[in-house]
Amino acid sequence: MFVLANLFPKIPLGPWVDSGIDWLTAHLSGLFDAIQKGGNAVMDTMTGALSAIPVWLFIIGITIFAILMFGKKWGVPFFTFIGLIIVENQGLWSDLMSTFTLVIISSLISVIIGVPLGIWMAKNETVNKIIQPILDFMQTMPAFVYLIPAVAFFGIGVVPGVFASVIFALPPTVRMSNLGIRQVPTDLVEAADSFGSTGKQKLFKVELPLAQGTIFSGINQTLMLALSMVVIASMIGAPGLGRGVLSAVQNADIGKGFVNGFSLVVLAIIIDRFTQKLNRTPADKSTPSKHHWKGWTALAVAVAMIGGGVVTSLTSASSQKESVKLVYVQWDSEVASSNVLAQAMRQHGYQVDLTPLDNSIMWQSIANGQADASVSAWLPNTHKAQYKKYKNDIDLLGPNLKGATTGLVVPKYMNVDSIADLKSEAGKKVTAIEPGAGVTKGAEKAIKDYGLNSQGWQVTPSSSGAMAVALGKAIKAKQDIVVTGWEPHWMFQKYDLKYLKDPKKSFGGAETINTMTRKDLKQDKPDAYKVLKKFKWTKEDMGKVMLDIQNGKSAKQAANTWIKNNQSKVDSWFK
Repeated sequence: MFVLANLFPKIPLGPWVDSGIDWLTAHLSGLFDAIQKGGNAVMDTMTGALSAIPVWLFIIGITIFAILMFGKKWGVPFFTFIGLIIVENQGLWSDLMSTFTLVIISSLISVIIGVPLGIWMAKNETVNKIIQPILDFMQTMPAFVYLIPAVAFFGIGVVPGVFASVIFALPPTVRMSNLGIRQVPTDLVEAADSFGSTGKQKLFKVELPLAQGTIFSGINQTLMLALSMVVIASMIGAPGLGRGVLSAVQNADIGKGFVNGFSLVVLAIIIDRFTQKLNRTPADKSTPSKHHWKGWTALAVAVAMIGGGVVTSLTSASSQKESVKLVYVQWDSEVASSNVLAQAMRQHGYQVDLTPLDNSIMWQSIANGQADASVSAWLPNTHKAQYKKYKNDIDLLGPNLKGATTGLVVPKYMNVDSIADLKSEAGKKVTAIEPGAGVTKGAEKAIKDYGLNSQGWQVTPSSSGAMAVALGKAIKAKQDIVVTGWEPHWMFQKYDLKYLKDPKKSFGGAETINTMTRKDLKQDKPDAYKVLKKFKWTKEDMGKVMLDIQNGKSAKQAANTWIKNNQSKVDSWFK
């Protein structure tokens, strides 16, 4: 069959993009580092200032602002008050403040860039023709793609999250600013010209006031798009409610997903209603306000909130030793170990920032010094590719848990004992976890090694949570299922399972879970380094924590329970 693509060599578009990103990171690393440090300082300051305001004062203050803005329309003030109360009740207030900071900063940058750019497009047709395709590209490119250069330029954290959010959320402000200026009636522009108005006078006294409604609509959409990027940005370490949503998706936790999602809805509705109310028409502004007391009341509330934040900051002196940035992959085993270590270190006076990441980004963040350590390195097989790539840029401290295993797992009631014995069980499908996980790659290798691919077998990636849900449903219905499994994992304590024998060693032998740190951590934070090196426990220990989490406890609660029951072992890590 004739294929047009065969007439021309393949354009190396992907390698060109990779080379461009590499060139930028190599030659502009100083600029990116400065942006990252400055951005982190701004974001941390804003989040800290918002978090310092007592919760009750913040909720009352925002509710009063809503009452002043909406008057006798009590719907928005009532929703604001009840919604924020529920968020605080669910223990998500600090996450809400982090998300609010990310959205506001992203939107502010988008407005600062977008409004002038939209005006320029309206004034210059050549600029308009150049920028329009770029905006099309920005809006139609999948948002996940923006995470790749964001991590390459700025590492992990809130700054790359803002970077990706700005790219995704910028177009509406640009487009609507362009449209608003173009829709200004021609006769009014001509009248301004006839009275000898300068370009600046015409823009600020005629065009912008008349285009204000359209421009504000674009800003409102930018705010909503920035908010929609929260979950995606959490994949590269951005803090906030997005982490909870992402964790719920990966672990198939419907309740947690709903609670975090509801909190995002509360924030979205409050931001949307407030910004819409701020969009006053020129006619509204020309009507003199009869309620001067509203302005004074708003000022008094703002002063009270700022004062409350200042008092809280001054009275909350920190006695913590060192700050430690721990990263981990969202597997049940690593959630357990990372939270136990984090809670133990907090108990002994350390400030611990615990960040879930994708597996590859976890390794990259430690190699480039963006994170301090992780206790989630599965070696020698599961993370073989990552270790080979980054081994010269990390410090491997050795195993914190021995005897870990991976492989294909089935319920014991299935009449199959080896991978080589598989025929048509489970619809010739292996239910795996994340596509980039080592155990998923091991399953793909096993399918090839045993010739099962020629028989129609396939590996279906999902997530660790989705895999666990599928396994539970199949066992309840006594159906066949083949999953990628690893031990320690709570599913071996909850269900009667067995590994399929692997005579060809596609999954390798027994594994160890190792602790790794960035290269210079020993010099920078010697006390924390010693704790990380001494951290060791057993499969039984980890299994108890994982089972508690599976039975409904939060990761922190399960970690604290285990620490309480094993205090002497925990204390030995700090001697």
